Formats: sequence, C-alpha cells, structure tokens
Amino acid sequence: MQYNVDKCEVIHFGGKNRKADYYLNGVRLGKGEVQRDLGVLVHQSLKVSMQVQQAVKKAKGMLVFIAGGFEFRSKEVLLQLYRALVRSHLGYCVPNLRKDIIAIEGVQRRFTRLIPGMVGTVIC
Repeated sequence: MQYNVDKCEVIHFGGKNRKADYYLNGVRLGKGEVQRDLGVLVHQSLKVSMQVQQAVKKAKGMLVFIAGGFEFRSKEVLLQLYRALVRSHLGYCVPNLRKDIIAIEGVQRRFTRLIPGMVGTVIC
C-alpha cells in the first residue's frame, strides 16, 4: 500500500518525549499538535477542549438556522428540530473542564429562549 507522505504527520505525546524525527520513504514527516481521527480532534496534550469548541460552534450554527428558518414556532416542532439537528453535534463531545460544560449549557439556554414559556427549563 502506498502512503501519501504529505498527508502524514507525527504527534508527540508526553512531556518526556524525545520528539525524534520520523521518516517515510526517505522523507521527513511533519510534526503537528492537533490531528483529526474519525471526526474527533486529538491534541498532543490529550485535552478535549478543541473538540468541544468545534461542536458548540456547529450547534450554534444549527440554532441560527432553526431560529431564522422557521416562522411557526411550535414547542413540539422546535424540540424535534433541536433533538435532530443540535443534539447530534453535542453528542460527540465529552466535556471534562468547567469551561466546556458552560459552553454546552450555553447552547441549551440559547435554545430555550427561542420557545416562549420554556426559559429556564431543562431539555432532555
């Protein structure tokens, strides 16, 4: 199997890593800090904050789409749209830092403001 050397990168994990140079077919591989693997961002520090930030950004974009694209704002319809379009993005991130949890909860609070009478309620 042939590998595309231009698309290959090395990520060094750990503080005691020597950060050696690696070669493939005589060409030195580039070094990276972040790599996407199966849709998940992997950082060299193994923190998931970048993954959470990307998921929150996509979820907020979906909220803008829902808010601007639908004039009839029935509670049932908006909840179905939220579950289908927004929660699917948030399901891929597992927050472990307080700032990540606050960001995800901010998306949920923003959605509850779209529906009259749902301000401050919890969405399941």
